[in-house]
Amino acid sequence: MSKDKKQHDESQEQTGCCGGAKAEQSCGCSESEMHEVTVEDPIAELEAKLADAEARALRSLADFQNFQKRAANNEIEARRQGIAGTINSLLPVMDNFDLALGQDVSKMSAEQLLGGVEMVRAEFERALGNQGVSSIKPSRGDEFNPDLHEAVSQHPDPEIEPGRIVDAFQTGYKLGDRVLRPAKVVISIEAKVQPEDSGQDDG
Repeated sequence: MSKDKKQHDESQEQTGCCGGAKAEQSCGCSESEMHEVTVEDPIAELEAKLADAEARALRSLADFQNFQKRAANNEIEARRQGIAGTINSLLPVMDNFDLALGQDVSKMSAEQLLGGVEMVRAEFERALGNQGVSSIKPSRGDEFNPDLHEAVSQHPDPEIEPGRIVDAFQTGYKLGDRVLRPAKVVISIEAKVQPEDSGQDDG
């Protein structure tokens, strides 16, 4: 047996040919060929995997930080657009004020002045309505609702059932279903019965 063949057989018995194949299995190599077995360094492999994991973690962190910045910028922009929409709806009201202030009051009657004020108020109410704001205007005799009304006073009223609204002092407002300000009202209570005088006059 040649020296090369002997070395090839010994290598098969110890580590196997072609990188660890068992000796009893055919590796397909000719008897005269020698193969170098490459054994990878486990520490180097772990270091490579660790470096790859660190790189992926840094990329994920950078992506998350960019997402946070985009979300914050989108929130600021949405808020600006909302404010801009509100201001744009109020500009016609300002125009009406400017128009009214530019009139010669000495040539206007009280009815004309009142009509101008009513026009401006109607315009302002429309602007609020465009923003989803509605008024809370309880009428006399309506049932008191603590979610919509604030009782600032109470007194008996022979025409109104106790617990119902006698009068409204201030209009309330709500944005959608959210109450911005409750309406201030007076509610009716039951009148106290005065005891009759049971005393007798001396005589």
